[in-house]
Amino acid sequence: MNKSTKIWLIAASAVILLGIIIFGGAMSVLKWDFTKLSTNTFETNNYEINEEFSDISIYADTADIKLVSSENQKRSVVCYEQSNIKHSVSVEDGTLVIKNADTRKWYEYIGINFSTPKITLYLPQGEYGALIIRSSTGDAEIPKGFGFESIDVSASTGNVSNYAPASGFIKIKTTTGNIRVEDVSAGTLSLSVSTGRVTSANINCAENFDVSVSTGKTSISGVKCKNLYSSGNTGAISLKQVVAEEKFFIERTTGDVTFDGCDATEIFIKTDTGDVKGTLLSDKVFVAKTDTGRIDVPNSITGGKCEITTDTGNIKISKVQENEWHIVN
Repeated sequence: MNKSTKIWLIAASAVILLGIIIFGGAMSVLKWDFTKLSTNTFETNNYEINEEFSDISIYADTADIKLVSSENQKRSVVCYEQSNIKHSVSVEDGTLVIKNADTRKWYEYIGINFSTPKITLYLPQGEYGALIIRSSTGDAEIPKGFGFESIDVSASTGNVSNYAPASGFIKIKTTTGNIRVEDVSAGTLSLSVSTGRVTSANINCAENFDVSVSTGKTSISGVKCKNLYSSGNTGAISLKQVVAEEKFFIERTTGDVTFDGCDATEIFIKTDTGDVKGTLLSDKVFVAKTDTGRIDVPNSITGGKCEITTDTGNIKISKVQENEWHIVN
């Protein structure tokens, strides 16, 4: 290494070290609160709702969305929002509509932002009509205490949690994010993620329960439904105390399928790479096939059809013994 190169390296190291010292000093003054480095201004605005409505539609680009039970029975929307990206709140034809009101100039799109906008909807507990949520980036939470005719949530990046029932359908779809649905009843239930985990528990579904994942694990427990359909590319699925009146149809490319005290009149399972194992509640007539794996299923001649096919994976199914304790809601 020649002398001039050494000088440049020493100078560059000194500049980097000086920058680190200045940055550390500045952050110490700010008590290491990175939100104070934001170039955008945020404010909290309270929007009172005085008109009557039954349906709710929320459209947000970047915001966490949360429904909260109102203690004083009043209805309002509280937005923690960027000063130049406020939200409009209005009632249109019996629908409460919350949406972005972006007033930024082109040069205001450039900046540093460490805060997350938030939309909090305060409502009295009770029954409402259709709930629609459309979000690009942000989490959505629908708590218990509310009921809807239908729930339709679609998010690109964010987690969705729903604890509210619907007399009609519940449909939740995310691109990147987790979905959690617990302690609800619905006519039909459809959950779909591209990359993320699906967790559902204590569900009473009058019709079909459909779960679709591209990459992620699926966990289903304490469910009663008419039919259960689940498809996925990469990720295991586990079912515990899940009972369908008619049919299970489960398909996976890579991932295990596990049952614990489950049952349906007919069961169809197909995997490419993954084991199929667990316990069922009643006798089945098994049709089990695998290319490179072991098969261990009961040799029963009564019951509905249970067809299991794997390319690479073992198949091991047994019936719950009478002295085993399983609770199915």
